[in-house]
Amino acid sequence: MTFGIRGRPARGPGMPGRTAPAARISLGALDLNLRAVVASTRSAVVDVRADAWGHGVNVVAGRAIAAGAAGLLVDEHARTALTGEVDPALLEVTGEATKPEAVYGLTAGFTPVLSLRGTVLSFKSLRAGEGISYGYTYRAPRDTVVALITGGYAQGVVRSLGNAASVLIAGERHPIIGRVAMDVCVVEVGSHDAVHRGDDVVFFGEGAPGSPTLAEWSAATGLTPAELVTAIGLRNDREYVA
Repeated sequence: MTFGIRGRPARGPGMPGRTAPAARISLGALDLNLRAVVASTRSAVVDVRADAWGHGVNVVAGRAIAAGAAGLLVDEHARTALTGEVDPALLEVTGEATKPEAVYGLTAGFTPVLSLRGTVLSFKSLRAGEGISYGYTYRAPRDTVVALITGGYAQGVVRSLGNAASVLIAGERHPIIGRVAMDVCVVEVGSHDAVHRGDDVVFFGEGAPGSPTLAEWSAATGLTPAELVTAIGLRNDREYVA
């Protein structure tokens, strides 16, 4: 199922395929992490502030309570969103949450919950010496092919990832080159042989072997994994999968 950004209707049957990246959230991974965190203490409090770190406050809160959480750490948005759905006695506005990084799969030994997926939009041939994107911070050392990918800094693909990170397409890593634009970025694919328009692009996530990781993004940007997933979850349509 798909839920969009707050205030944006979800895509319905018959509507065009996505032209923006999607934050894919594994409910199975979330449940697994919640059960482990709740089992580690008698009074687990789950952090659902910032729209549950961008994972969706109503979804996370419901599953946290079902897993046996003793309380939810909320901000004003979360408290409003949960009115009528959760016993007010379970909502806490101060205090500390129990292992919040673990709940969202950001701690070693826990299962990553959120991945970011984009789509290949188009291709362009690039000759040796030609530059790409703003300021031409990347110039091709040889003739090559580049692909335009959905996802830019407006969706949390941080500008410092340009020339510093890669994506996974059809089982192969491809570098992000040049400066990341507002809604798109460019990757070098070398040729059209293995990559096609409409192909799924993994910016990060553990769903496929060889996928880029949040640790790589953190090293490239200086942001923590928690900051990255929260920004991405808040800025993109969310796709909830089993």
